[in-house]
Amino acid sequence: MTQKEKDEIYKAYSKKVFYYFIGKHLNEDDADDLTANVFVKFYDKSESFDPSKASPSTLIYRIAHNTLIDFWRVRKEHSELDEEIACKDDTLDNILTEETLTELGQALMRLPDRERALVVLVCYDNKTLKEAAEILKMSYSNSKIIMKNALAELKEFLD
Repeated sequence: MTQKEKDEIYKAYSKKVFYYFIGKHLNEDDADDLTANVFVKFYDKSESFDPSKASPSTLIYRIAHNTLIDFWRVRKEHSELDEEIACKDDTLDNILTEETLTELGQALMRLPDRERALVVLVCYDNKTLKEAAEILKMSYSNSKIIMKNALAELKEFLD
C-alpha cells in the first residue's frame, strides 16, 4: 500500500473512527489517541491486507473495536462502595422502631457468624466499619459489602 493510499484511507475514515469512540462515551483526547492508534495498527497490517477480500473499513472498524476493548481493559476503573452506602442505611433504624428486640435477636442469630459479628461491632459497639474490619481480619472494602448484605438480610428476615 502506497503512502498516498494510506493518506486517502486516513482522510476517508479518521473522522468516522473518532466519532465511533465519542459515541462510546470517551472524551475527545482519548478518542483522538485511540483514533491514531487504530491507524497505526491498520498501517502495520496494511501489507497483509487484501482489498479484494474486504474493504478497508472492515479492517479499520474491527481494529477500532478491539482497540476500544483494550482501552477499557487497561483503564478498568474500580469503584468502591462508599461506607455511607454500606452502613448509613435507614434499614437498621426502621428495624429498631418496627420490631421488638426479641425478634431482632432472632433475626441476628439467623445471620452467618461473620455478618452477625460485623453488625454487632458497628451497630451496637459503635465501632467504625474500618475498625470492625480490622478486628474481624477482613478487608475494608469486603466489610462494606458484607455489612450492606447483612442489613438487607435482616430487613428480609424481619419483613
